[in-house]
Amino acid sequence: MDNELKQKMKYEIAEEMGLLEKVMESGWKSLSAKETGKIGGILSKRSREYKNRIS
Repeated sequence: MDNELKQKMKYEIAEEMGLLEKVMESGWKSLSAKETGKIGGILSKRSREYKNRIS
């Protein structure tokens, strides 16, 4: 999975979690460790699912 797709997915996840506005206004560094971890966990899960689908 390329970096551009991961970035797109990261923004989609942030939007689903209701954090996109916060990210757009203050950047990713404004998120708490819990929020960042949740996004990372969901991103990892979706990345694995994506890889399994294309294999």
